[in-house]
Amino acid sequence: MKQPKQRQVGAGEFKVHCLQIMDEVSRSRAQVVITKHGKPFAKLVPYSEEPNSLYGCMGDSVVIHGNVIDAIEEVWDVDSK
Repeated sequence: MKQPKQRQVGAGEFKVHCLQIMDEVSRSRAQVVITKHGKPFAKLVPYSEEPNSLYGCMGDSVVIHGNVIDAIEEVWDVDSK
């Protein structure tokens, strides 16, 4: 699953529009990086009730080309001993 690009917001803008930005993060599930003097200072992330699980975290990251179960016809040195 591709994550959306992180939006960056200066600390002054965040201070003025804090509640609007929080609503946007909640609605879009996208993270917002808050910068101070142009450098990342904090990150606002959507709240999740579910704990992060390692199970399935790599889903859709592997593509299988061909049959990976059947033996290959190549003879290895180990097979000849």
